[in-house]
Amino acid sequence: MYTHLLEEVVPPLHTKAALIATLSAIALPAQAQDTPLNVLATVGMVGDVVQNVAGTCAEVTTLIGPGTDPHYFSATPRDVDALAQADLIFYVDRSLEERLADILDNFRNRTPTLGLAGATFGPENLLEDPDAPGTMDPHLWMDVSRWARIAPVIADEIAALRPDCADDMAANVTRYTTQLDALHDWVGAAIASIPEGQRLLVTAHDAFYYFADAYGIEASEAIEGISTASEASIGDIRDVAAFVIERAVPAVFVETTINPRTIEALVAEVQAQGHDVEIGGELFSDALGDDGTAAGTYIGMIRANTVTVTHALGGTVPDWPEALQDWAQEWDIAD
Repeated sequence: MYTHLLEEVVPPLHTKAALIATLSAIALPAQAQDTPLNVLATVGMVGDVVQNVAGTCAEVTTLIGPGTDPHYFSATPRDVDALAQADLIFYVDRSLEERLADILDNFRNRTPTLGLAGATFGPENLLEDPDAPGTMDPHLWMDVSRWARIAPVIADEIAALRPDCADDMAANVTRYTTQLDALHDWVGAAIASIPEGQRLLVTAHDAFYYFADAYGIEASEAIEGISTASEASIGDIRDVAAFVIERAVPAVFVETTINPRTIEALVAEVQAQGHDVEIGGELFSDALGDDGTAAGTYIGMIRANTVTVTHALGGTVPDWPEALQDWAQEWDIAD
């Protein structure tokens, strides 16, 4: 089961003290270890992978929902309560969930809490924030081949609490990473179809460096930096407009978690200087799409972004891979 916090979450017995007290009063039912683990993921890009790996072994709640910027997200008392009810917490990195970092550190003392970037990747696999040397860029999910590597890490963490699930989760990891391998190759083929001089990705904020690194497109300019904690200035917009004009960028992109006014201001600035550029569409950067839609899954998020970018920049979207036909049928998506 994959839910957001707008739905009710059943609180488990999550502390040793509570468990010991219960065992001293009654006999714990034999099926207790078979009940799904209550797992909380901070963002949908983590939560969807957790659900695909865990299957029926976990009930997954995502703290930060569609359209919400995790850089800006601050926990409410209800959010803190949801964290307190979790048996296991997954997040990306302090550089993404910036305003949650201290709260997550506090929960680490009572609940298994894992930052997936640090647990999965060494420094050689991480890109640096160009505006803050020594700080990592947390947007790893934009490279499907990198993000696939969190799946076995997640399986190991859940298996430590639900050992009987280990074999099933190993099979789930194999199945899911096979799908992600196919997705990775498909994205690469799509971006390669864009004329070389037009492989220029201009967005609202710097969330696409891993996408660029993996797929041969230049994440050339963004109005805001990797963190969205500070707003864009008029100077930032003019600098990006100069780049768009100089390189004859055909399209720029808004993001679902960023107010579109910055990109709209960019387009207006370019047009005021006698040039033309289109808004090529909306990209999912720091959050999945709405629940119950294809873009509300990690595979669907990457697919939607790739289709939007490829079409807007003059490329041709290739046929959907055979390994992902079951996924396409589930979401009623035709090639």
